[in-house]
Amino acid sequence: QVRLVESGGGSVQAGGSLRLSCAVSGITFSGRATGWFRQAPGKDREFVAAVNWNDGSTYYADSVKGRFTISRDDAKNTVYLQMNSLKPEDTAVYYCAGPGYSGRYSWEGGYYYWGQGTQVTVSS
Repeated sequence: QVRLVESGGGSVQAGGSLRLSCAVSGITFSGRATGWFRQAPGKDREFVAAVNWNDGSTYYADSVKGRFTISRDDAKNTVYLQMNSLKPEDTAVYYCAGPGYSGRYSWEGGYYYWGQGTQVTVSS
């Protein structure tokens, strides 16, 4: 059974930091990626970041570049999203997903497996 389980969400003030984790079990996304998406109330789900399991290449939405860092731990089959300098507009439910579509990791349609999401709330 494929499972993606997010953790690490919470409430912080603007300027603060959080680290999200995504533990993947039941599958290895070898040659593909694990991505983070988010959905704010009343808005569509949007791409945040992705990391390729083979070569570690990373991809970011413009809105989070320079503030968020995605990384992976091969031994733990876990992906992390370090979020710094958080802003109120980062408030959303954050989802991890795999395996992504090679060359188009920001495309939601390339992701077949999704976690249940974790809430991130940033207050001003």
